[in-house]
Amino acid sequence: MLRMPEIDMMKCNLCGLCVEVCKCNAIIIVSGIVRFIETDACGWCTVCEAICEPGALTCPFEIVLDED
Repeated sequence: MLRMPEIDMMKCNLCGLCVEVCKCNAIIIVSGIVRFIETDACGWCTVCEAICEPGALTCPFEIVLDED
């Protein structure tokens, strides 16, 4: 099972920005609830987390850049 970003619906204001920025279409809003679709296309870019102003999205991973 892939680790997908997590959402705190108590903080989410359903603005839809995360849906707009998700290049792999892994985020949808259905019946007023943000859902993540498990997909191999998710490259863990963390853009959804960065764009979320209320801080409702949390990525369960951290991007580490190798500085060789």
